[in-house]
Amino acid sequence: MRPIRTFNVTPTLPASLAPLRKLAENIHWDWDVGTIDLFKRLDPDLWVSSRYNPILMLSTISQDRLQAVAADGGFVAQMNHAVERLEQYLNAQSWYDAHRTNPTDNECYAYFSMEFGLTTCLPVYSGGLGVLAGDHLKTASDLGLPLVGVGLLYQEGYFAQYLNADGWQQERYPINDFYNMPITLERDSQGNELRISVDYPGRKVYARIWRVDVGRVPLYLLDTNIEPNAPHDQDICDRLYGGDIDMRIHQEMMLGIGGVRMLKALGRQPSAYHLNEGHSAFLALERIRMLMDDKSLSFTEAQQLAQATQLFTTHTPVPAGIDLFPPEKVFHYLGHYAARFGLSHEHFLGLGRENDTDHDAPFSMAVLAIKMASFVNGVSKLHGAVSRTMFGGLWPSLPVNEVPITSITNGVHARSCVAKSTQVLYVRYLGAEWDIASVDDALWNKVSAIPDAEIWRNHENCRSHLVVSVRDRMHKAVKERGGSHLEMERAQEVLDPSILTIGFARRFATYKRATLFLRDVERLRKIVENSLGRRVQFVIAGKAHPKDIPGKELNRNIIHSTRDEG
Repeated sequence: MRPIRTFNVTPTLPASLAPLRKLAENIHWDWDVGTIDLFKRLDPDLWVSSRYNPILMLSTISQDRLQAVAADGGFVAQMNHAVERLEQYLNAQSWYDAHRTNPTDNECYAYFSMEFGLTTCLPVYSGGLGVLAGDHLKTASDLGLPLVGVGLLYQEGYFAQYLNADGWQQERYPINDFYNMPITLERDSQGNELRISVDYPGRKVYARIWRVDVGRVPLYLLDTNIEPNAPHDQDICDRLYGGDIDMRIHQEMMLGIGGVRMLKALGRQPSAYHLNEGHSAFLALERIRMLMDDKSLSFTEAQQLAQATQLFTTHTPVPAGIDLFPPEKVFHYLGHYAARFGLSHEHFLGLGRENDTDHDAPFSMAVLAIKMASFVNGVSKLHGAVSRTMFGGLWPSLPVNEVPITSITNGVHARSCVAKSTQVLYVRYLGAEWDIASVDDALWNKVSAIPDAEIWRNHENCRSHLVVSVRDRMHKAVKERGGSHLEMERAQEVLDPSILTIGFARRFATYKRATLFLRDVERLRKIVENSLGRRVQFVIAGKAHPKDIPGKELNRNIIHSTRDEG
C-alpha cells in the first residue's frame, strides 16, 4: 500500500524549546519518567490522543501553547534537566566499556526479529516476542552493548482491536505516518535515500531504511512501500503477520536476506547474528552466499563459518506455531541459492527438514535456524525442556536431556515496566541504580527497610490507576460502538479499587488457555463473591490474530460468561 500523505501546517518550535526535538527523536524518553512527565506537561490531552507520540505532538500542538511554555521558566528548566540526563546517558562510560577487553573496531552484534515492542506509538509488535525484542534493545543500550536491531517497518502495523455488542473481536488497521513517528530515514552521503534490493522470482524488490534510536542502540527497519516496486511488492511491509503464506515468505525473505544486505549497505560488520524466532532464518542462506563470493569459500566452509556466528532463540512451545512452507514454494523463491551452493534440490530443502530423507516434509524455518546456529535456547527452564522434546529428532542418537538446546528465562527492562511511583520508592530506599543491580547485589538487602505501610500504600495507588484506566477504556469502547447511555454509566463503575485484582494480559492464542479460570464456575463464584469480605476481581486483556477464529471465540466466551454469571 502506498502511504497516505496528509499535509499539515505545523507549528514552529521557539528557539528556547529546540531541545524538545532532540528528546523526542530518541525513545530513551519511553523509560525516563521525568521526560514523559515533561511531554505530559506540554499538553496532557494531546499526549494521550497522539498515542504518547512526542514527534506527533510537536507537529500538531498549537503555536500559542508553545509560546506559553517557552515563557514558563519552570518548564524550560525541566526540559533542560531532561536533556542533561539524556546527554549523560548517551556519553557516560558503560558496563561494556568497563568490562570488554580489546574490542575490535566497529564491533557490533545483529539482532533480527519480526517485531519490536518498544513503545505504543511504534505499533510494529503483537505480543511477548516483540516486547522481549524491544527490552533486549533497551537493556543493551543501558549496558552499552554494540547491538544493532534489524526488522521491518509496517505501514499498518498490527491491528487495533475493538469488540462488537456480542463480544466478537473486530479489527481496524490505522495507517502509520512514518514522518510523524520517532524514526529517521537513512540517507547516503549525497542525501539520497539509502536503499537495498532483494531478488524475488523474476524481479528485484527495493526497500529503504529507517532508524529508531533506542538510547545508544540503533534499530534499522526496512520499508518496501516505495517506487519502483510494483503495488503487490509495496504491500510486503503492510501488516505484521498479515496476508497468506506467499506474503509470509515474502516478508521473511525481506527480513532475513534484506536485513543482511542492509547491514552491509550501512557499513556494519556484525561478529554475531541473533535470530529471535525463526522468521529471519533465511539470513543464513544470504550469509553463506556472501562468504562464498567474498572469501572464495566452499559451501561447507561458508556454512560452518556462518553457523559459528549465529544464535537462535525459539519462543514457540507448540508445533502449530512454527512457520512451515511447502517445499516447492521454498524452491520457487529460493532455488537460486541451491544453484549457487551446488546443492541438489533435495539437499537444499533438507536444510529445513528434521529428516533429510523425508521428501514430503514441509520446510521448517525453526529447523533451518537450529541447523544454522551454534547456540539454541528456549525462553524459560520449562520451555527449554519442551523444546528439547520438540526438536529432539534433529539429534536422534542423543537422549532428550542431552539435546543441545538450553534456556534463558525471559527478563524485562525494569524502567519500562515498573510504575513511576514504585520507581520513586525504590530510589528513596535502594538508590538510583536499583534497576541495574544484579540479583546477588547487597543493595537488595535494603528492601526490608522499606516500611510495609509505604509498600501497601503504593500498591493501592497503582491499583486505583489501573481501575481508572480500565473504566476510561471501557467507556470509550461502549461509546464508539454506539452503546446506550446506561451501558456508558456502568462502564464508569466497573471494578472496585479496594479489592484483590488479578490481571491476565496476553495474546489470545488457544494454547495460552485464557478461559482456564472458567473451568469450575461455581468455585470461581465463591472466590469472587467471598462472604468473608475477601473478594477478588479479574482484569483480562488481549487480542486474537484476525484469522484465529478459535482465539476469538475464547475472547467472546469470557465476555458472555461475565454477563451470564453476573
